[in-house]
This record gives sequence, C-alpha cells and structure tokens, in this order.
Amino acid sequence: MNEPLAERIRPKTLDDYISQQHLVGKNGVLTKLIKQGIIPSLILWGPPGIGKTTLANIIATESKRPFYTLSAISSGVKDVREIIEKAKKSGGLFTTKNPILFIDEIHRFSKSQQDSLLGAVEKGWVTLIGATTENPSFEVIPALLSRCQVYILNSFDKDDLIALLHRAIEKDVYLSTKKITLQETDALLQVSGGDARKLLNIFELLVSADDVIEITNKLVLEKVQKNTVRYDKTGEQHYDIISAFIKSIRGSDPNGAVYWLARMIEGGEDVKFIARRLLISASEDIGNANPTALILATNTFQAVSVIGNPESRIILSQCAVYLANSPKSNASYLAIDTALSLVRKTGDLSIPLHLRNAPTKLMKDLDYGKNYKYSHDYTNNFVDQEFLPDEISGTKLYEPGNNARENQFKESLKNKWKGKYDY
Repeated sequence: MNEPLAERIRPKTLDDYISQQHLVGKNGVLTKLIKQGIIPSLILWGPPGIGKTTLANIIATESKRPFYTLSAISSGVKDVREIIEKAKKSGGLFTTKNPILFIDEIHRFSKSQQDSLLGAVEKGWVTLIGATTENPSFEVIPALLSRCQVYILNSFDKDDLIALLHRAIEKDVYLSTKKITLQETDALLQVSGGDARKLLNIFELLVSADDVIEITNKLVLEKVQKNTVRYDKTGEQHYDIISAFIKSIRGSDPNGAVYWLARMIEGGEDVKFIARRLLISASEDIGNANPTALILATNTFQAVSVIGNPESRIILSQCAVYLANSPKSNASYLAIDTALSLVRKTGDLSIPLHLRNAPTKLMKDLDYGKNYKYSHDYTNNFVDQEFLPDEISGTKLYEPGNNARENQFKESLKNKWKGKYDY
C-alpha cells in the first residue's frame, strides 16, 4: 500500500480519537461545542504528531461543514485569498455552517499572511482552525489571536501510544492479516519521542517484511537508524536539545550552553524560540541571585526580534554565556509553586479586614481597612502586621537562596520580622 499507516488508521470520529479527553472526551469543551453546532475560530497548540490535523478534520466532519486546508510552509497571501473566495461561495454568512479553513503550522505565516485572514474571520466567511507547535501568544498576531479560542493539546502518554499500536494491529486492513506481538515497547516509544505519526511510521517499517513478527527493544534498536546529529525543529530533537541547552545554563557550564546553542542555530531553529527559553531560565534558574540576568534576557529577545540571522547568534551567545556564569537561585520559582499549591488546597480564604479596600462609607462602616498600618508612617518604612488570611497566618512560602544577594534578603527579613522569617 502506498498510503502510510498513520493515514490508513487516522480517526474519523470523536469516538475513535485517542487522548485529549479535556477537549473531546464525554464532557470535553470541544465535544459540547460540536454537539451544539457552534464552532468558534480556534488555535490548536501542542507538540508535533499528537493529532491536531486529525482533530480539525473530525470537527469539520462532525459539524458537517466544508473543509479547506492550507499549509503555512507552501502557501502565500494569494493562496489564502483564493481559498477564502471559494469558502465564501460554499457557505452562508454568519451561519453555524461556515466553511472551516484549516492552516497547518500557522506560526510560520508572516504578518501579512495572517492579516489577510482577519476580514474573513471577522465577517464570518470562514471558521479558522490553526495548528501550531509554538506558543500562539508569540507567533500569532494579536488581532487574529483575539478572534480565536486557544486550546492546548497534551503530549501522548505511554498508554495512548500503546493504544495506537493496538489499533493499528487490529484495525488496519494490511496489518490485521499479520501475526504481530508487542513483546517490548520501551525502545519503540523512545525513538518515536511521543510523536504518534513517527511511531506509526517506524512500526510499519518494522512489521512490513514478515507475516509473523515479535516487537522487542533489540529489534527496534537494530532496525531503526537514528541520526543523532540531525536536528529536527519539529520533532524529538527540538525538545531534547533545548533541554540540554537550558540544563547547561542551570549547571553553570558556558561550554555546554554555547555548544547546544550552536546545534540549534546550525539546525535553523527560530532565534525567538531560543530567546524565550533564555528569558524563562533567567527568572527560573537565576532569579534574584542576579536580577540583571532577566533584564539582559529581555533585551536579548527584543534584539533578536529585530536583528535576525546571522548576527543574532552573537547576541544569543552573549546572553547564554552570561546566564551560565551567573549565580543561581530558584527561590522565586519555588515560592510561587508553593503558594499555588497552598491556594489550591485551602481555596478562597477570606481577606483580612485590615487589608481590604474601603472606597465607600459603607465599607468603612463594615471595618474594611480598619487597623491597617501604613508602612511609610513607621521607622524604616516597616511595621509588623499580618498579610496572610487568618487560617494560614505565619506560613512561610519564600525561602531565600544561598547566594550573596539573597543572603542580604535573608538578613533583612530576619531583622524586620523578629522570628517570622528565621531561616
């Protein structure tokens, strides 16, 4: 058969769709919208090979709408306008049956290409479904993003991927005639990197030669040729190399940082993607041990956004080396995660009266703001008072890191609070 396995067993209905239960399960948000016949323009955001294109096709099929598709890699403004004209003729204005225009890798569309979609989306000529592996907040223009709902698709877990393999064995016309045993799957899942399309392509390669076959880790490693030097911007290496890059910075190794940076640059990685990761690292891994790191990372992102290649490599290298050499602290990162955990556990605790806003006489009569102490009225602009709800009074959420700057924080807090912030 010429048609790949991934195409042959592509789900046609929501019932056949594996994973993403938060979207298409029994009580999923998209399930409800499809049943109601109300499909908004939307962006499907998630890693490659998790079914974004499949889901767009299913939405069109189950909502009984005409379906048009464009690839951002090969389409220009002219192609967009031609498709919109076709869509206008095949659907009615402002009806629930507006044609669906699916754009794969919409993050690759230029600003002018995205601008060309605005009128059609706004006037209801088409319902746009865009698929992207990149954060749409950065890659989709605000005017278009504001007209779309963003839905996040999660990576497949092990059970999802094994379920896909069993479906292929049982449902595929070709494979169902063979005797295939899944003895071991760890290596198969590992080399596919969680990408369902890649998993099925490799699986088809493994089982194509024989009618009776047993899948083992040894067989996978022998048969599957992995080019570990190649950099795939949309696949497993995209995530593994950025992970190695950030871990090198976190581990204070500038050699490792610039090596993995070079691997990404040589592979054609988006410089803004790299700069965004530097921004996150500057706050998550360095934080208040060196607040200048976040400023430099912010300036780096702004600079590469206007400079582009090849000069951006210099700016990215400067920032990566600086972050790798900076003192490290994840204290702020841990503090907010601890606080979020506490909020989820304790719910919406009542705000102490002295901290409440009192813009009206009634609120003042209800003691809103009563006994609040204005810090600037006291020596050194500080006075001891409680800022947490009564139920969690005295809870410690922030633990300063062990570095010069945060050691200063630690001493200052000890001196001010007299026991509350003893570390």
